[in-house]
Amino acid sequence: MSIFKALQKRQSEEQQQFTEAEKQAPASVVTFEKAARRVNTTPELFLNDAVKIGAPTTNAAAKNAETATSTALAFNGQKTDSLIGKALPDLELNKTAGATLNAVVAVNPARSASEKHSCDFTVWNVEAERVEPRLVAITEPNSNYCEEYRSLRTQILHKSQREKLQSIVVASVNQSEGKSVTALNLSWMMAQTDGVRALVIDSDLRMPSLSDYLGIETDKGLSDILAGRATLLESIIRLEPAGLHILPGGEARSDVAELLSGPRFKEILREACDMFDYIIIDAPPLGIFTDATVLINQADGAMLVVRAGHTRYASLDRVLEQLPRERMLGVVLNQSEDVLDEANYNYGYYNSSRRIKN
Repeated sequence: MSIFKALQKRQSEEQQQFTEAEKQAPASVVTFEKAARRVNTTPELFLNDAVKIGAPTTNAAAKNAETATSTALAFNGQKTDSLIGKALPDLELNKTAGATLNAVVAVNPARSASEKHSCDFTVWNVEAERVEPRLVAITEPNSNYCEEYRSLRTQILHKSQREKLQSIVVASVNQSEGKSVTALNLSWMMAQTDGVRALVIDSDLRMPSLSDYLGIETDKGLSDILAGRATLLESIIRLEPAGLHILPGGEARSDVAELLSGPRFKEILREACDMFDYIIIDAPPLGIFTDATVLINQADGAMLVVRAGHTRYASLDRVLEQLPRERMLGVVLNQSEDVLDEANYNYGYYNSSRRIKN
């Protein structure tokens, strides 16, 4: 049985279990932003190809060339040597993220009753015009692009009501497929959910990039904690106005696999789980390093980001065969020109002319 057929079988079994549980259990209410919401999709997004990130086709390429991402899940009936999806063309992008610092350092005095721990973190006020344009959760919160991140968030929250899903790894097969952008957009949306404390961790320690995308300046991070030069509490930064917390990567290192495999990272993750409701972990590419595999085996779940017209089915299948199936949530498809039937949306994000470090 191929990995895709196995994933489809798992989807069918989970959907049946969810339907039975839904009939027996009272409905759980999760608060989300009301602005610009479409009717919610099926609670089981993962391994379902019905939900994809999109934007109106009219003048979308010219007007929103710097934004958009898409979610699409599971593939079947495809030749293994063919490319996944049809990609949008590369377009010139004149904006450079992180060129100007966009925050004022402060100490956060306010803490809600829902916080698991009372902590004072360094705070950076993030301004939309200063960040990486593809961070649509910040730059275009009312756009159709952002709506699909809300949908993705909704599915994760629903799934976490049925099983433990606190720490989630966002990985990719190759470089430059959009995993870091996906991790930041998703975690930003999670942090905006009422009563949810979210942390995003930059664990791509060979090439940490999340701070650059956000345009923030950091002097401590995960690598410093692993090396014993800093603590978790003094390394975490709170990002306003969303209230998202971030653990930057810190100083770039080459001995990443050894550091992440050691007991110290497990302690860091356990401590973070005591402090936050959801932890999104931006991991290195699976097709290049073993770091992401180590992370996935320590987390509750994982999703893969692939790029339309760039990633081959054979590469995805090969990577999935090496991963624990019980932890795989689905696949996020980026830079696709496919169209949503119900809304006539183009989706995908256009390439930046600058080198993207993810």
